[in-house]
Amino acid sequence: MPHKPFIRTLRAQWLGSQLRALREERGMTLKLVAEHLARDMSALGRYERGDWPIRKGDVVALLDLYGFHNATERARLLALAEEVWRTDRWDEDYGDVVDASFIDYPWLESRAESVSCFHLTLVPGLLQTREYAEAVIRNAAEPDVPESTIQRWIELRMSRQQVLSKEHPIKISTVLDEAVIRRQGSGPAAHRGQLEHLLRLQRRPNVQIRVLPASTGFHQGLDGTFWLFRLPDPYPEVAYVESLGGRLYVESPKSERFVRAYARLWESALEEGASARLIETIAEELS
Repeated sequence: MPHKPFIRTLRAQWLGSQLRALREERGMTLKLVAEHLARDMSALGRYERGDWPIRKGDVVALLDLYGFHNATERARLLALAEEVWRTDRWDEDYGDVVDASFIDYPWLESRAESVSCFHLTLVPGLLQTREYAEAVIRNAAEPDVPESTIQRWIELRMSRQQVLSKEHPIKISTVLDEAVIRRQGSGPAAHRGQLEHLLRLQRRPNVQIRVLPASTGFHQGLDGTFWLFRLPDPYPEVAYVESLGGRLYVESPKSERFVRAYARLWESALEEGASARLIETIAEELS
């Protein structure tokens, strides 16, 4: 009986990217590693891309070759190697295998061809001005966070926006609850600047912004903000939710629930022209 093909999972991609980063940090080529381990070079490349599932024994051999002996990090990578076939949710159910740093949101964002997001409370990070982003980050930070750390977070958020203007920019569509464009947590002047920034971004061919009016009754976004990342074929579509309880990544087919919810929110929102006029009206009220 023929074997079923391996489904290219987010876990396999994440593990492969970590192994590639370690190899490149050591200045080693795929050819050199393949010769040392007596492995096929093309197979190692597929491991790094997440095209093939890598065996735990091969991960051990690679980590030894790279001189990577941090016990905690080794344990995480080896545990992940045992679960590269899984497509279910990433959260605290899996103990130490997954935490806030084990899969990286900017990494996922940089790989996506398009992002769709519904926001109930804030402007999406990719669409924020520096002033708005700083206000959001300072509000969320714990009281004892050093100023240098806050500044680093702000720079990270700003640098992530490069995906909107690179040679092949990411496509982003977003539905903003009307409360988002009315909430002045950053102060009237900064908020006006944020709304004007949204209007400028909306004129880009790769940015679509719609507003869900306050008059809308019960809708699919009442449970809160969520993101949808569409990755290049044949990689899975990933939904992402963040809360005080932690980060949650959901792969296909379970992410289809989020796809359907976003489609309904998009249809319920004002079309782009009407959304722009509402944003412009609110911005003028702040002058």
